[in-house]
Amino acid sequence: MSLPMTAMIELANAEKTFTMHLQGGVELPVVRGVSFHVEPGECVVLSGPSGAGKSSILKMIFGNYRCDSGRIGIRHHGKVVDLATAEPRQVLSIRRSTIGYVSQFLRAVPRVATIDVVAEPLIVNGVAREEARERAGQLLRRLNIPERLWTLPPSTFSGGEQQRVNIARGFISDLPILLLDEPTASLDAANRAVVVELIAEKKTRGVAMVAIVHDDEIRHLIADRIVDVTSFAAAA
Repeated sequence: MSLPMTAMIELANAEKTFTMHLQGGVELPVVRGVSFHVEPGECVVLSGPSGAGKSSILKMIFGNYRCDSGRIGIRHHGKVVDLATAEPRQVLSIRRSTIGYVSQFLRAVPRVATIDVVAEPLIVNGVAREEARERAGQLLRRLNIPERLWTLPPSTFSGGEQQRVNIARGFISDLPILLLDEPTASLDAANRAVVVELIAEKKTRGVAMVAIVHDDEIRHLIADRIVDVTSFAAAA
């Protein structure tokens, strides 16, 4: 499989249909004909109304949803892997060392300190615990999480604080691809500005990003290209 010369991500005629097994096997088409690519240092923002398939496309790129036809090429360790046909072990390897994901909700292990929740992606990839915690602290400071809270589990935090912890965890790694699902939701203006800065820094490091952002101002601040997914909706 080949990608455009430098692209990190390429979707070509990707399609997804859900089968409702508890409703007699009814098939629910979600998206079809999804085609776009993302270059290093580029942020592509998916736009379209609710239900058009933006989150489904993001989950297909992450490998949570396997596409039923077409292809999703990911540049991983110098080779191109098609997620449509990749083995589960390959998908896990890609998630560990190539693709980061910032979802709308934090899924943290209970009773684990916030600083360790944020540092964990670095530790998994071989960074020394002390260095990982130092880098985690730097991000938490930027996102205005007081140091007195770092030893507490994020489950004790407000929704906005949990979202900032989630952002810190997602941005801490130096992975070549980053997927962002509403990264500025629940944030005040000051912390939205920090996220915009973090995205700009990732661009300068050559990270390829795909984002869903409903805030028009943020969308235009971070987007190099906007892909309207309306034409990919199965009902279109």
